[in-house]
Amino acid sequence: MMNVATSREFESITLWIQWSRLISIMDEVDVALVRTSFSTIVGETRDFAVVMLDKHARSIAQSQMSSPAFTCSLPSATRRMLEDFPSSSLKPGDVLITNDPWICHGHLPDFYIVVPIFHEDAVVGFIATAAHISDIGGRLDEFDARDVFEEGLRIPPSKLYDGGVANDQLFRVLEANIRYPAQVLGDVEAIVGAGRLGGLRLGDFINDYGRDGLDQAAEAILDRSEAAMRAAIAEMPYGTYYGETACDGYKVPTYIKVKIDVGPDGVVCDYHGSSPARSDASVNCVLNVTHAHSLYALKCSLVPDIPNNEGLFRPIRTIAEEGSIVHARFPAAVKTRSKTSYHLHNAIYDALGPALPGRVQAGSGSFWSVKCFGTDSDGTRFAVHVLPNGGRGAIEGHDGQPTVAFPGNGTITPVEIIENWSPMVVLERSLRTDSGGAGEFRGGLGQSIRLTTLDRAVRLTIRPDKIRFPAPGLGGGQPGAPGELLLDDAPMALEPFELLPGQVVSLNLPGGGGFGNPADRDRDLVSADVAAGLVSPEASRTLYRHDLPLSKTGS
Repeated sequence: MMNVATSREFESITLWIQWSRLISIMDEVDVALVRTSFSTIVGETRDFAVVMLDKHARSIAQSQMSSPAFTCSLPSATRRMLEDFPSSSLKPGDVLITNDPWICHGHLPDFYIVVPIFHEDAVVGFIATAAHISDIGGRLDEFDARDVFEEGLRIPPSKLYDGGVANDQLFRVLEANIRYPAQVLGDVEAIVGAGRLGGLRLGDFINDYGRDGLDQAAEAILDRSEAAMRAAIAEMPYGTYYGETACDGYKVPTYIKVKIDVGPDGVVCDYHGSSPARSDASVNCVLNVTHAHSLYALKCSLVPDIPNNEGLFRPIRTIAEEGSIVHARFPAAVKTRSKTSYHLHNAIYDALGPALPGRVQAGSGSFWSVKCFGTDSDGTRFAVHVLPNGGRGAIEGHDGQPTVAFPGNGTITPVEIIENWSPMVVLERSLRTDSGGAGEFRGGLGQSIRLTTLDRAVRLTIRPDKIRFPAPGLGGGQPGAPGELLLDDAPMALEPFELLPGQVVSLNLPGGGGFGNPADRDRDLVSADVAAGLVSPEASRTLYRHDLPLSKTGS
């Protein structure tokens, strides 16, 4: 007879096999979406997430390449859509959609599309996708909207498909309000198709394990993940921790403050004291974006190896003053909310340094947004998105990686795609020497990208970041190099502009922050950095004191 310990081990192995299979299903959905997508923002930069939800719309598995913050907000957004379309009223072939920033992830280009999955006429789960589509109408500029109504078309929770029949009126409204209907509607159909593929694979899972087997696996995934998060929190010193960071904002800086309470009931991130919401700029965050980025930062520090699911987030709450820049009221302008949300982890890690000294990360240089658009010689409109990243921040024991996204995981559109889809030519992509913040562990390097156009003008909108306030270091590490945006080697304005043939726009992306005292960096590592061109000889002398005998005290 199997003893209790062996039985539990067998149950754990069975659960891991089932969980891995669910994750592999979502990986297949991910690949299907990439291969059938119509835009560079989805197919090349991977600005999307695909998540499997159980019958209660709780996340249990996601693709391993999914954008992490999306995966935190998809479950709550799905549950909000189910308030308007309860599971009991759904039927096979239904597909739900919304892009409401206060339901989804904070700005209108993010479409949340949910495919209910049925087994024997009952909803057994959902395949939910969040994807940044290439256009939603509204203003071309990035920053100057005064409310969300200026920023494009807002879709309330709606049925995109009803019993397998397309909602033609909704598709017509979409097509009439967007600049690139082939890309947007093509991506929408690709998302639906990938979701249906996930439903077929989930059906195979149920055929093998039964509907009860899926429900039991979901409960075990959620409960065990919650227990792991609570155990990680219990290892932290209980108390209150304070952190803050400054970021570029728009025209005037944004200041983020956080108070983190750690106790037996979990963690509370309180952002009272942060900058007020802006009525003249689109850098505002809704609370679910703030919550998602808080969850992700804490998850990375506390339980980095557990696959994302909603059970991990049960012990964590996020609060903020309504009307602040991290809890903006409707109808605030929110298009460039990443100019705020992508800095939240810096405040969190600043706060948690004393509690988790080996598990916090210096600031990162992510990310910039570049959109080039125009009309081909045959009159067809084109749009190419490029989301380059700067250097990742260092952590104790490891240098930061160059040109790697954090707190996202997007990828840059390849040069070949940029040049095939548009008249643009990429003259240079190179690492920026000395851009990684100095430290015992060096920050990751940013990159330089130079673009020009051949035979006709191309319109560009560019959203840079960390030009005024570079990525901060931690533990005595230095900040990374700030970013620069230049047109023919002169600083340029941020409004949409025409790049004329022969002109060159240069994007010098910021480096990641360093960790620890630069004087403590191993001499061999400094020598290797100089030899590789990552650190200049001058910086090795002035920042790392490489020409002097070094000791662990830096004397």
